[in-house]
This record gives sequence, C-alpha cells and structure tokens, in this order.
Amino acid sequence: MSLIDELNAKYPDAQAWSFGDNPEMANELASLVVKGVKTASCGSLASFQADEPSPKIGSYNIVLDGQGTPVCVIRVVSLRLVRFSEVTEEFARKEGEGDLSLEYWRREHKAFFTRAGFFSDDMELVAEEFVVSEIL
Repeated sequence: MSLIDELNAKYPDAQAWSFGDNPEMANELASLVVKGVKTASCGSLASFQADEPSPKIGSYNIVLDGQGTPVCVIRVVSLRLVRFSEVTEEFARKEGEGDLSLEYWRREHKAFFTRAGFFSDDMELVAEEFVVSEIL
C-alpha cells in the first residue's frame, strides 16, 4: 500500500496535489506550508468549479512535493470569493511567498495566471485558508 493510499484511508476523500505549476515551485510552496509560513492559497473560480470534487470547508488535502511525494496533510478552514484586484495585504501575507507583500503577490500571481492563460484584474478567485493537520 502506498503512502497516498494509507493517507486516503486515514483522511477519506482527501485529494492529493501539489502547489504551483512546476516541480521547483511545488517544492518551495510545500516547504512553506510545512514551516507554517504558508496558510493560504487561491485559484481561479473556473478551475475551482472544474475540480471534482470541489474543495469545501473541512475537507482534507494531501500536499505533494515536486516529485509527487506527500509532505503534509492540510484541512480547509475558510473559502471565500474575491476578485484579483481586491486581494488584501493580509491575504498576501498568509500566502507566505516572497517578501510577503501585496506587490510581490500581485506580480507573481499575475505571472502564474497568465501562464495558465486566463489572467485579468477582475477575475474571480477562490481564496482558501488552511491548517496543517499532519506533517509527514
């Protein structure tokens, strides 16, 4: 039985995934989660709606590093809808990336969503906050 299978037995319906869009980013962001620096994330509303099943408050997720190895389990504690242009400094800090500033957050997330092919200042994001349930 794989570690993901064991974790799915412990956390039924948990989805396993990595942050970001490349292995290096996945490693960096997973490390920030384990260290307790990153306690939030966001994604486009369109990608949130396409996920099966969509994350919901109370759901567990298995965070993978860039090599697909589980590093921790997180639990969603908050979900809210916000436009890209309305993300706050507080939320940017909770994302835990770079220098923790809103300017850094905007620059890096604009680049991320542009690479994905769907950036606009008024795009709707699902802002998610989470807690670490288990470090592996």
